[in-house]
Amino acid sequence: MKGIILAGGSGTRLYPITEGTSKQLIPVYDKPMIYYPLSVLMEAGIKDILIITTPEDNENFKRSLGDGSQFGINLNYAIQPSPDGLAQAFIIGEDFIGGDACAMVLGDNIFYGSGLKGVLKEAIKNTSENKATIFGYQVKDPERFGIMEIDESEAGTYVVSVEEKPANPKSDYAITGLYFYPKGVSEMAKDVKPSDRGELEITTLNDMYLQMGDLRACLLGDGYTWFDTGTFDSLLDASNMIRTIEHNRDTVICCPEIIAYNNGWIDSEKLETRAKLLSKNSYGQRLSKPLRKRR
Repeated sequence: MKGIILAGGSGTRLYPITEGTSKQLIPVYDKPMIYYPLSVLMEAGIKDILIITTPEDNENFKRSLGDGSQFGINLNYAIQPSPDGLAQAFIIGEDFIGGDACAMVLGDNIFYGSGLKGVLKEAIKNTSENKATIFGYQVKDPERFGIMEIDESEAGTYVVSVEEKPANPKSDYAITGLYFYPKGVSEMAKDVKPSDRGELEITTLNDMYLQMGDLRACLLGDGYTWFDTGTFDSLLDASNMIRTIEHNRDTVICCPEIIAYNNGWIDSEKLETRAKLLSKNSYGQRLSKPLRKRR
């Protein structure tokens, strides 16, 4: 299975912070924003990942993340020349995806919850059955998001409809920036027609799977947190949450190095080398905690 992080856009809602750098490279408490979506794909067991950036920011991402070997993964890079819609990512990444299923996560989304690994595995299982999966999260302002209308029964949770930023939302379940698609998603994306604003909308792609009966929903309820960190307030809220959890538990969450170690993708020597490199701050100091536990 392949993974894509879409890290494009100009980040105008975060000006002047993002006038000189990509928003996905600015810090959310103790790590760059992009570490959070990267950690989601790694928790799903995905090692081959494509990062799609703007032309201006591509080299900065390469400088920050390299080839991914420090995390035991394989990072590739591609450019989205202009922000022409989320579904365009699967066209840009067609050669990278090849004949595999593919997960995509937006570079400014943060997911956290103790059961996250389990729901990611379920989404992967869905792709093996040629089903797509979207993730829903209840919000107070659904008109700001893509929305899923759902039907919950004893047989399961089914998607009834999907809409992009509706004036009169049919539910308060926002469609988060995490999507799992079966093989063939690039060909599907090529059939997406530009919306009135000229973009290849991910909601249109999701609706295509829905009309075929191949769209599944996973609702992230109590015990999960989701942030779309595109505003000053959400950026601060996310940072405060991360700080509170890490200080209370004396750990690092959404940490690519520790996930890689737990997955067996890097050994203790590599984790210790990384910890020493970053040892002048709490992030680096906490990287060695899994090593101390195993001694």
